[in-house]
Amino acid sequence: MSIELNGVTKRYGAEKALNDVTFHFKPGKIYGLLGPNGSGKSTTLKLITGLVYPNSGTVSVLKETVTRRISKNVAYLTELDMFYDSFTSGKMIDFYDTQFPDFDREKAFKLLQEMELSPDKKIKQLSKGNRGRLKLVLTLARDVPVVLLDEPFSGLDPMVRDSIVRSLLTNINFEKQTVIIATHEIDEIEPIMDEVIAIYNGDIIGHENVEVLREEQGLSVLEWFKLTMVNQGKAV
Repeated sequence: MSIELNGVTKRYGAEKALNDVTFHFKPGKIYGLLGPNGSGKSTTLKLITGLVYPNSGTVSVLKETVTRRISKNVAYLTELDMFYDSFTSGKMIDFYDTQFPDFDREKAFKLLQEMELSPDKKIKQLSKGNRGRLKLVLTLARDVPVVLLDEPFSGLDPMVRDSIVRSLLTNINFEKQTVIIATHEIDEIEPIMDEVIAIYNGDIIGHENVEVLREEQGLSVLEWFKLTMVNQGKAV
């Protein structure tokens, strides 16, 4: 398995973010981690990156127990901006090149061109959509076995979302990489997902193969997610 969560519970004070979750992510697949805000999606990704640690249970990547050092195998696109506003996009690429041995500088500049971003424009001058594109450039330019994307479409217009989906299809190594996309924007990523996981209030309430959903059950991912929530007595 590429990523394993075994009996993982995570609390923030008295609030439980994940409740005894066990799930194994296989290599070579794109997973959609679906749920409303506050359901536990971001916490799951932070556990895999070693940014937070479980109160109980274990998290491992490539059979290695997760610590902060796991960043050598994990590229993480956070919902937050982690940029130096005084840098240009090109300088930000240069900075990432000094931080990650696996960073492919040539690929990053190629992605920058595909995303129609100027390497000479300062980050503080970029729109929210273009900052989102730059985050994806920096994430996808790393040659790592695990790619985590937290709400990559948040606040972006439809054209930007389409360009991000196209870039994912072009630049993900489907033979080697495991990709997890945490989102509540389901329609955008349905065409590229292999499996979907529904999470609510820290519990995994559903897991399906997308092709099986379409061909055997005649359901879109959104329809399945709504049904799953209703069957659990949850409002959508």
